[in-house]
Amino acid sequence: MLMEGNSNDRLTFGKMGYGCKHYRRRCKIRAPCCNEAYDCRHCHNEAANMLRHISDRHELIRGDVKQVICSVCDTEQPVARVCTNCGVNMGEYFCDICKFYDDDTDKGQFHCDSCGICRIGGRENFFHCKKCDCCYSNNLHNNHLCVENSMRHHCPICYEYIFDSLKDTTVMKCGHTMHCECYDEMMKREKYCCPICSRSIKDMSGDWKRMDEEIEATVMPDEYRYKKVWILCNDCNDTTEAYFHVVGHKCSHCKSYNTRTIAPPIFSQ
Repeated sequence: MLMEGNSNDRLTFGKMGYGCKHYRRRCKIRAPCCNEAYDCRHCHNEAANMLRHISDRHELIRGDVKQVICSVCDTEQPVARVCTNCGVNMGEYFCDICKFYDDDTDKGQFHCDSCGICRIGGRENFFHCKKCDCCYSNNLHNNHLCVENSMRHHCPICYEYIFDSLKDTTVMKCGHTMHCECYDEMMKREKYCCPICSRSIKDMSGDWKRMDEEIEATVMPDEYRYKKVWILCNDCNDTTEAYFHVVGHKCSHCKSYNTRTIAPPIFSQ
C-alpha cells in the first residue's frame, strides 16, 4: 500500500537515510549468483571474496541483478526506480542497464554506453576515447598517449581492477593508468618509472643534469674508464653504446639515464 501524502513526499521519503559505506540508496539487491541480499555489489564482492574456500569466491555481475528489496518497506520486487508498494524512489539516480541506485546525485553520475557502466563526475566533464576504450577528463582530450584498453587492467601497485574501481585514477605520460593514491605513494618513495613499461612518469631533465654533474666529478678507475656497454633506453626505446659508469648510462638519443644494460646486438655477416 502506498504511503499517505503527496507523490513528491512519497518519492523523497528516506532519501540519504539508507545504504552502505559505498552508496546511499533505499534498496538492497538480491544477488542472483548466491541468492543473498546485499546493500550493493561491492558489499557482495567483499563478502564473497572473504569466503573460506577459494572455489566459493565470486563477484556479482551487475547486469544480472533482477530483484531488489525496498529498504523502507522491505518489499522484494523486480528492478525499478520506484517501489511498487510504498512509492519511494529507491535511488535518486537510477540506471536500468547497470541496475544501479544512488541517492547522492552530487557525484554527477552518468551512464556511458561505450564503457557499458555508470561513471561519476558529470557527463559534460568527460569524453570517451575510442582507442583507450574509456572515459577520460576533458583536459586529456588530444592530450594523452593512447594505449588500447588502458583502463581494463589491474592497478600495477595494489592490483585492484581499475576499469570499474571506486578510486580516482590517473593517466601517466606513457598512457598507462593507476590509482591516484598509488601514484602519490610511488612518488613519495621516489619511484619515477611506470611499473608497466618503465618509462619516466615525470620531467626528469633536472635529475639528468645532476647525474651529468655527478658523473663528471666521479672519475672511473683506468680499467673501466674506456669500457663501453650496450644500453636500452626505457624512455625512447633506442639501443645505443655508452661508456660504463657506476652512476648511470646516458642515452645518446634522448639524453635520459633511464636505461638498462643489455647484451651486445648480433650483427648479420
